[in-house]
Amino acid sequence: MQTPTVLYDGACPVCRREINHYKKRRGAEGIQWIDISDYESLENDTGISYQQAMQLFHVRNQQGEWLTGAAAFVELWSHLRPYKLLAWLVIQSRTTALLNRAYLVFAKYRNRKECRDDFCERG
Repeated sequence: MQTPTVLYDGACPVCRREINHYKKRRGAEGIQWIDISDYESLENDTGISYQQAMQLFHVRNQQGEWLTGAAAFVELWSHLRPYKLLAWLVIQSRTTALLNRAYLVFAKYRNRKECRDDFCERG
């Protein structure tokens, strides 16, 4: 079993605020939090490039599988109180795909100032 791992963009104010909220929840102490905006060996350590991590939210589950988008959020929620119930409801109602569509709209516009042609870079 691997430690659940969250990749997040600490340079994004919205992302940072949301992750800080999650870090205060019970269960967060058992999760590894990696700020990709300040992480030199991301690809070597995770197998995920900076560009990939910037495009979609990534969470590694305990089996070592990287999940993205809404599935990554559901995985994260499944470790945190009071979000465990929300994760269970999403799984039971089979709405992960619907949530993923909404997430992809957000992800597309989150970095529009920094990302062009599916390539993200920081200035």
